[in-house]
Amino acid sequence: MTEQDIERGRTNAIITYITIIGVIIAYFLNNEEKNKSAFASFHIRQSLGLWLTFWALGYPVGSFDSWMVTSAFYLFFAVLFIYGFTGAIAKKTNEVPLLGPFYQKIFANIGV
Repeated sequence: MTEQDIERGRTNAIITYITIIGVIIAYFLNNEEKNKSAFASFHIRQSLGLWLTFWALGYPVGSFDSWMVTSAFYLFFAVLFIYGFTGAIAKKTNEVPLLGPFYQKIFANIGV
């Protein structure tokens, strides 16, 4: 990735970590021919994976009647989202711990 590519996709990369709607918006903005960025595509894949995992595991974890389990779940995902968000701000392509390589492989067809 070049510095120009990172600058072009930085805003979209940051938007992806805001909400699941941000992922959708950044995906469509990144698909415009003049705005395609490998940097933004990387962060879109990471964030999409985090959001889908969060929603898929959220319901089963919520069925536990324990505030300790649910708060640990929310803390775990908050740390992962903050890690990805700060990476996007710092112009880095660090995969999120544990799940990042899996997300890059699963969503390889998204983006450039």
